[in-house]
Amino acid sequence: MTHIVAEPCIKCKNTDCAEVCPVNAFREGKNMLVIDPKICIDCRLCVDECPVKAIYPDEELPEEWWEYVEINARYAKLWPEISQKKEPLPTSEQFAAIKNKKEYFDPEPGP
Repeated sequence: MTHIVAEPCIKCKNTDCAEVCPVNAFREGKNMLVIDPKICIDCRLCVDECPVKAIYPDEELPEEWWEYVEINARYAKLWPEISQKKEPLPTSEQFAAIKNKKEYFDPEPGP
């Protein structure tokens, strides 16, 4: 079992979740984070830290976001590790409540 970062993270990229992860399972993309499913130990610490409610245990992931299981697995192999809290994206507040943000997903690795 693992946790999945889903669509609400896009263009928000709050990093409080990465800071509390005891195994450094988070990876940073240009405009969102993902969790490496091979590293995640299912501790659930990250879930409550996400202000936009983007992190779910895989068995609780809403059906509309099932594609994010593959997105997390694929990009966890390509993006750099993040374990420190950073400022959220400048678009975070603007995009926090927006639905259907998949079109804004950027596959580039983050700084």
